[in-house]
Order: sequence, then structure tokens, then C-alpha cells
Amino acid sequence: METKQKFLSFHLGLEDQAVITLDYIAEVLQVSLSQICVVPQMPKCVLGIYSWRGEMLWLVDLEEKLGYPSVLQSSSLITKMMVIVIKHKGKHLGLMVRQLTDIEWLDPQEMKIPSQDLFYPAMTPFLQGYITNGAEKMVFFLDAISIIKSPAWEHHN
Repeated sequence: METKQKFLSFHLGLEDQAVITLDYIAEVLQVSLSQICVVPQMPKCVLGIYSWRGEMLWLVDLEEKLGYPSVLQSSSLITKMMVIVIKHKGKHLGLMVRQLTDIEWLDPQEMKIPSQDLFYPAMTPFLQGYITNGAEKMVFFLDAISIIKSPAWEHHN
């Protein structure tokens, strides 16, 4: 039986690749850093608020949240960033990422369960599992629902 699903793949850090199922993606957009309204006293990974479809959309530096160096550190020359808008039960959250890769058909049943010591501790709560692709690189399956429900911004959303 065919169990493949569509996933959006993108880079994490310089080497890693992650995917989120398209089921939880509302939109992908480019955001200019000057359009982000910074909110004081928020966790470092929360970049601020962006006006999206007449709503306030919280933007999160996904790499920073998962234990990588901030996307903004390496992109001092970049003025526009890619944002994946994820959705769940009427809530939306913008995940700022370095670079989108592709839309891929993957089989979640081939996913391996992550062991705690293999990954950044910050990543573990948001990681459903991983697969090893043809190039022997890991591809991380991120859990959009866990990301949206994260206590770091849940009470602001």
C-alpha cells in the first residue's frame, strides 16, 4: 500500500535538511527583515510580529529554536528571508528558515525514531523522527503541531 505524503523540505544549519508535512503548511512567503516588528522580552528565537493577511503572525527563527546558530547570524547580507507559515486549529506561526529545498514525496512509515543522545536537546521535542536519504544524510521530520504548541509562544498566539 502506498503511504507516501508530500513534505516541504528546507535547510537547517549549513548541512542538515528537515521536512514538514504539507498538511500543516498554510503558505510560504518571503519576508523583508524591515517588515518584522520586534517585541521586547521574548525568547531569543522569537523574531517578532509580521502583518500577514491582516493578522499578526509571530515569526520564529526555527534554527535558533532547534539549537543551531541563528539564521540571522549567517545572513547579515540577506534582507529577505523565507517563512513557512504553519497552521493548526486556527492558529498560525511563521517559521523563518535559511532556504527552501523542494517538495518531496516521503513515506513516514520509513521514519526512524530518534534517540535522545543523537540530536540537539532543543530539537527533540519537535522531532517526529528521521530518515537517511540516498546521500547518507539525515532528513529530520519536524512536528508542526509540537512547534505551534510550544510554551515559548503558545500564550501569545
